[in-house]
Amino acid sequence: MELVAMRRSFKLLSLLLVLNVIQGCSEPPQDTEKSRAFLTQRALSLAPTDPEIAEIYTRTCRSCHSTGASAAPLTGDLANWKPRLEKGMDVLVENAINGFQGMPPLGLCFECSPEQFEQLIVFMATAE
Repeated sequence: MELVAMRRSFKLLSLLLVLNVIQGCSEPPQDTEKSRAFLTQRALSLAPTDPEIAEIYTRTCRSCHSTGASAAPLTGDLANWKPRLEKGMDVLVENAINGFQGMPPLGLCFECSPEQFEQLIVFMATAE
């Protein structure tokens, strides 16, 4: 059990490091309205490379995470995902399973495993 927690912590730290590097290379326009339009347009164009995760994302996550519905962080909005990732992957997976603020329990993915939720979160938080 301790090894699993250590692996998750290492994954999260690696993800935060990559996120910091990517964020510096992909700054959207500074105007808030243009920035939001840029991020939304980009979010609509992103999809996971893994076919199974892509199907799940398209069916259950994309409608909110590509439009910002219910204040969902946009896929690929690195600045918006960073403070969430800092809470830890376990918290994010738990929030996805139990629901959090505007997100319904299981994010409407009733068959998703915790591992699939983690894959979806990693994709949404780091996609470019």
